[in-house]
Amino acid sequence: MKDKQANRRIRLLLALFALVFAVTLGRAVWLQGVRAADLGRMAERQHHESIVIPAGRGTIFDAAGVQLALGEATTTIYADPRQVTQPRVIAQAAQRYLGVDANALYPRLLNRRSSFLYVKRFADQKSADTFLAKSYVGIGSYPEERRAYPQRSVAAPVIGFAGTDNKGLGGLEVEYDGKLSGRTGKQTIVRDPFGRAIDVVSTTPEREGHDLFTTIDHSIQANAEAVLRSTIRQWRARAATAVVIEPRTGKVLAMAQAPGYDANNAGNVPLALQRNRAVTDTYEPGSTFKLVTIAGALSTGTVTPETKFTLPYSIRVADRIIHDAEPRGTETLTVAQILSHSSNVGAITIAEKLGEARVAAWIDRFGFGKQTGIDFPGESQGQVLPLDRWSGSTIGNVPIGQGIAVTPVQMASVFAAVANGGVWIQPHLVDKIGGRTLREFKRRRIVSPAVDTVLKQMLTNVVDEHGATGNAAQIPGYTVAGKTGTAQKPGPHGYTTGEYVASFVGFVPVQKPRLAILVMVDDPRRAIFGGVVAAPAFAEIAKFDLQYLGVPPDALRPATTTP
Repeated sequence: MKDKQANRRIRLLLALFALVFAVTLGRAVWLQGVRAADLGRMAERQHHESIVIPAGRGTIFDAAGVQLALGEATTTIYADPRQVTQPRVIAQAAQRYLGVDANALYPRLLNRRSSFLYVKRFADQKSADTFLAKSYVGIGSYPEERRAYPQRSVAAPVIGFAGTDNKGLGGLEVEYDGKLSGRTGKQTIVRDPFGRAIDVVSTTPEREGHDLFTTIDHSIQANAEAVLRSTIRQWRARAATAVVIEPRTGKVLAMAQAPGYDANNAGNVPLALQRNRAVTDTYEPGSTFKLVTIAGALSTGTVTPETKFTLPYSIRVADRIIHDAEPRGTETLTVAQILSHSSNVGAITIAEKLGEARVAAWIDRFGFGKQTGIDFPGESQGQVLPLDRWSGSTIGNVPIGQGIAVTPVQMASVFAAVANGGVWIQPHLVDKIGGRTLREFKRRRIVSPAVDTVLKQMLTNVVDEHGATGNAAQIPGYTVAGKTGTAQKPGPHGYTTGEYVASFVGFVPVQKPRLAILVMVDDPRRAIFGGVVAAPAFAEIAKFDLQYLGVPPDALRPATTTP
């Protein structure tokens, strides 16, 4: 009986073994026959890894070859928590060598649901090499560029900045992002079970980004910024802007503003401070706009420089009464004197003689109300009231630069056109991309050569004539032409009390102009007039630039000043 029970148990055990063997065999056959292809692909995926090879971003240079923006070589270190075997040791080492918070990193290394996390981005080479020498399982690295701006605050709003992933986020960095970025590459590698790379299967090489060569001269730019900072302090102003253009080419040699910021810290700077105000912001130009009114009247033969007008201190236009800046009696002034003394009444009288339609046409001819096309994102076209919306009083404010808004680069380019014999050339900030020189810049004639010659002489009188508004723009040894501007700032409910924009726009030397310069000072407190606040800053910027560029003096007589 006992033998029979023993045999039964042996047969049952053998049957059980046979069943297990049959199941195991069937499973093996199924895996090798049916699932072999799928499992092979899965294994390959587990051991094959594709790594993106970042392309080096192009360098941005100034006109003299000085680096304004460049890529610094760094190493980015990452981890695969699924392969990490020493999370605590790695976290402590990362804190010691890379400055990473170990308490924050450690729980992330324990997260087995993740296959990728950054240990440290943009680590310096020495620290990265020390950490990677430990050969921790599950740790990898790749080279990565970090954008740096060696000139710091110089031209920061113009150059802009690139973000963490090396994509342009502002200024020329975003305007030319496609050219600067290049094309990323890819590398497929094989890792062993410990996460170590053992073979490279394929490589698609990256293509470096193109270098950008700007028209900005860092010395001229830095000086302009310094002058603006000094001007703000002297007059307790809110802000200031300057534009320096080469009239015969349209190259922008400087586009400065104050206050400024360090481009290396752009991510922490308010957006209002990041704006390149010379391009994106508008202001009412005041008397600098009288150039347009006078140019139109001269070009149409409505007046000559010697045409005389008897002018009272004030004039009524529809429901408004406009007067000159300084109290005076009734005077007889020529057109040239109207410009040099910046008479509002005189400019309006000339505009009324020219007529609304022709004033509006000349505003359009000079390019106001339209973008200049400068190679910079977010350019404003300004604000120009269409002729069909003019009221009876419009002829009394627009011709003297009120009720119209322009950008600093618009106004600077217009005076550069007068300096260039009456031919406007599109202002631009980039000269060359990689090995390709840019030459397709728009140009158009605004006034005839004859009228341009007259305008130059009249604008020279603004600076040279005794008692004229622009005497403070004089530079010993050089002839200077330009125009002052003082404009009350508009607010939501009309013009604000006590807030003004003071400006001066001009060019030098007059006969062979090398520089057209605009200075605009926002809300100065100790004085308000363009001839007092902005003209000296113009002279200071121009004097440095002339000496820096080696422009020989052209004036035989010394500069005169107003007592």
